[in-house]
Amino acid sequence: MSRIAERFASLRREGRGALIPFLEAYDPDLETSEALLAGMPGAGADLIEIGMPFTDPMADGPTIQLAGRRALAAGASLPGTLDMVRRFRSRDAATPIILMGYLNPILAYGVETFCADAARAGIDGLIVVDLPSEEADLLADPAAAHGLDIIRLVAPTTDSVRLPQVLRGSSGFVYYVSITGITGTRSASQADLAAAMPRLRAATDLPVAIGFGVKTPAQAAEAVRSADAAVVASALIETLAAGLDAHGRPAPGAVDAVLEQVRALAHAVRTARTELAA
Repeated sequence: MSRIAERFASLRREGRGALIPFLEAYDPDLETSEALLAGMPGAGADLIEIGMPFTDPMADGPTIQLAGRRALAAGASLPGTLDMVRRFRSRDAATPIILMGYLNPILAYGVETFCADAARAGIDGLIVVDLPSEEADLLADPAAAHGLDIIRLVAPTTDSVRLPQVLRGSSGFVYYVSITGITGTRSASQADLAAAMPRLRAATDLPVAIGFGVKTPAQAAEAVRSADAAVVASALIETLAAGLDAHGRPAPGAVDAVLEQVRALAHAVRTARTELAA
């Protein structure tokens, strides 16, 4: 059983959902992103999603696009991101790590070599935003050979005919993109989320994580009442960006502000179902 499957199984036994916070590797520099990564489990992260900086992040909204630009200016690279995770793994063997990004850097790295190096670094899952279902075999076999979960994106516009094809070969969990559009621009309503879940539950036994529109503790709580996990990205990046000085350097307390936000989100997620029952 993978680390991702183990974590969701453990949370299911506890009767609660998961919080999956996001950070962009090297944003605004390697030291800061490493500090965020190191602090997130203690702040309540159940799994962690790490963005692989890329020059053309077509699914990302302005907030994460700017984070990627800062990261690339700080020298971000795919090997450097893997090294960052490798150092994290020397201190934390339990928290699942998912890389989220785009296909081009993986192709440039070499798919087989990338999957082998990612597994050795301690990566558990991959979300490749622009890898179409029709081309999924490009990554599926090398990933499976190295024990990496392939996490597929399902959108509100994914119809019932296409849904089985999108989910074919997926593992770990399903990432439900709760809005049509780019990250961080708006949020789905509780009614929309509740209406989407039965169709997904009928199509897969995998846990479902909701992202792309979750910003506040209240929204994270709503997400895990409908699904199994809440992914929070742009809101955390916005907090980090607010703590940068005029030169893009983190001011004292910038990391602590993000981790405090993770704590508030984690509390909301951990109590969401008990409060609903009460």
